[in-house]
Amino acid sequence: MRILIVEDDANLRRQLNEALTGAGYVVDQASDGEDGHFLGDTEAYDAVILDVGLPKMDGISVLERWRREGRAMPVLLLTARDRWSDKVAGIDAGADDYVAKPFHMEEVLARVRALIRRAAGHASSEIHCGPLRLDTKSSKASLDGTPLKLTSHEYRLLSYLMHHQGELVSRTELIEHMYDQDFDRDSNTIEVFIGRLRRKIGVDMIETVRGLGYRMQHGG
Repeated sequence: MRILIVEDDANLRRQLNEALTGAGYVVDQASDGEDGHFLGDTEAYDAVILDVGLPKMDGISVLERWRREGRAMPVLLLTARDRWSDKVAGIDAGADDYVAKPFHMEEVLARVRALIRRAAGHASSEIHCGPLRLDTKSSKASLDGTPLKLTSHEYRLLSYLMHHQGELVSRTELIEHMYDQDFDRDSNTIEVFIGRLRRKIGVDMIETVRGLGYRMQHGG
């Protein structure tokens, strides 16, 4: 799962990055509205954390442009506590949720998890697929009740496929959502991780659709 942070406060940006990375997300960062808009317009993200008070282009304008251009990723706005007008403007511009500064990092993580779940059509923090269970709150997975030992890459891959179970997911899509913009994106690495996952969860859970990608089976 890949997140974009657009925040001009370097200290807060670092704290958000550490919290999200620690929770298993891949994170890209921008420190002003222009860079943030460009990344959100050209890269694939599962969610965006967007500050309202940005240099070069304010957060509301960035969001309005994304929505006008058809960019539909979930956006969590960071607003000043006393600026209720920012919250109204943000929601009108297409924000999915907002949190007022100062905030507890756990609240931001919970809201990001909820945004990603809702965007994929899941209401609960637990996602089930046959004998597999994914707990998005603790970033853990289990098979028939037995905890799975997964690397961070394996967890991200399994999480994305389970959020989109029953759907055909291309290799390109997996690469875009698993790695940050600076990573050497070799599609062959996806095959390696798919192979490792199959050894841990069973070969029948992930179907290969020749030349097109992969599909997580609904019932296993």
